[in-house]
Amino acid sequence: MAINRDTVKYTANLARIELSDKELDSFTGQLDRILEYVDKLGKLDVSGLEPTSHVLEMKNVYREDVVKKSLDASDAIKNAPAQENNLFKVPKIIDIES
Repeated sequence: MAINRDTVKYTANLARIELSDKELDSFTGQLDRILEYVDKLGKLDVSGLEPTSHVLEMKNVYREDVVKKSLDASDAIKNAPAQENNLFKVPKIIDIES
């Protein structure tokens, strides 16, 4: 599929991008080469290949869950910049108007 200058200009207009004549020529050539490459990829015979979601074989590695003693609440908030009733106090970020 060949791409021409008018197609690039039309697409730039849809994207609300202003391109100079030099940029139009440059992008037309670049996009044309990209589409030629994609066309080559489309002609490859991949009938014997298994579909993959990743180039490398991946597997999840899980560690065993180990029950440990939790951090005490007073230790968790001792360095907090603001606290109230043994809880972290944070600035109000949502203001609901009635």
